[in-house]
Amino acid sequence: MLIFLPFLSFFRKARISGRLRPDLHLAPSEKKRMWIHALSVGEVISAVPLIRAIKARHPSLSIVFTVKTAQGMEVAKKELPDKAAFLLPMPLDFWWSYSRMFRRINPAIFLYIEGDVWPGLLSYIYKKGVKVFLVNGRISPRTFRSYRRFSPVVRSLLNKFELCLMQSEIDRDRLVDIGLSPQKVKDTGNIKFDRPWRTMEKDEHDQWLNKLNLQPEKILWVAGSTHEGEDRIILETYKRLQDNFPNLFLIIAPRRIEAAEDSFKLSLDMGFNTALRSSLTFSKSFNYDVLILDTIGELDRIYGLAHISFVGGSMVPVGGHNLLEPASFGCPVLFGVHTHNFQLMSEGLLESGGGLRVKDGEDLFLKIKALLSDNKLLIAMGAKARGFVLKNSGAVDRIIEHIGGYINQNA
Repeated sequence: MLIFLPFLSFFRKARISGRLRPDLHLAPSEKKRMWIHALSVGEVISAVPLIRAIKARHPSLSIVFTVKTAQGMEVAKKELPDKAAFLLPMPLDFWWSYSRMFRRINPAIFLYIEGDVWPGLLSYIYKKGVKVFLVNGRISPRTFRSYRRFSPVVRSLLNKFELCLMQSEIDRDRLVDIGLSPQKVKDTGNIKFDRPWRTMEKDEHDQWLNKLNLQPEKILWVAGSTHEGEDRIILETYKRLQDNFPNLFLIIAPRRIEAAEDSFKLSLDMGFNTALRSSLTFSKSFNYDVLILDTIGELDRIYGLAHISFVGGSMVPVGGHNLLEPASFGCPVLFGVHTHNFQLMSEGLLESGGGLRVKDGEDLFLKIKALLSDNKLLIAMGAKARGFVLKNSGAVDRIIEHIGGYINQNA
């Protein structure tokens, strides 16, 4: 850290200094609080139904919610202002940062959502006698390989958890394989299924079309959470599809907002009339056929406009992203071969008939062409996708069943 300090000026100083010494707008409390931590946007969204359920059962419980990334904090501010008493940046894993925050929060229970486990903080909290839980835990194949290589160290760290509540039996078995007690590791399911899936009514649908300056007759393809390399494949596929479907319109939502400008330039270079979502206020009359989404928190509703969807991070070896958002609207979901981060979700969606896996750009073209050429097939596949989402809910109740006794002791 001392070596690193002189180079802080080359980085985002406000963000780093805010995590070295967080600006805490909460006074020390004699009453115990619950501390919940999420890494970024996906983990924040996962936490929302759990926090709402906890508050419904324990309205007097004070919850402090920390987030690592700026984008995750934006989503938390939108989704949790009435449920979490305090929203704070997660401190860096240095004792002077987290010990100060610990004293202010005074937690009785600490929940890690999905992962982002900080060894120093976890050890510190454990020594203070706080009950720590891993909730909606997930162990990717890559992480599992690393855990097995250093299993004695990892086992020592993870044994500090009171319980590890995992997304699937596969995740549970991986922790047991590295030596955790089976009594400590439970398969509770994925709380991503437990979001209150709000359908899109006609009024909201029409409002979004107006916001995006789109005509009702357009056929919308939404490609969400894309990574570098996927945008080119999608744009090339779109160009080929336009010959058969001139009313087809494409929306690309890069996983990282910072990448939106690159996707925008690429689309222009390939000859498309292209707009950034943030610029639409000033270009109502602009006729465009590709929209690049460079805003936070809109993709989950824009999926509700889609006739067909693609979820990124899956045609490049990232591991995929959440497939449930488009599926919840009754929209067929396409994705690539790299879905190891969402293995059971992708396999379940395939088995239900609500999703399709594509090998490459050619396969993507052929499968979208087949679906858009058969409206009955498109509608039936969308209905199966939504049915898959609704069928697999219930993880929140199972998690609360495991941690409810600990909450009752401190609420």
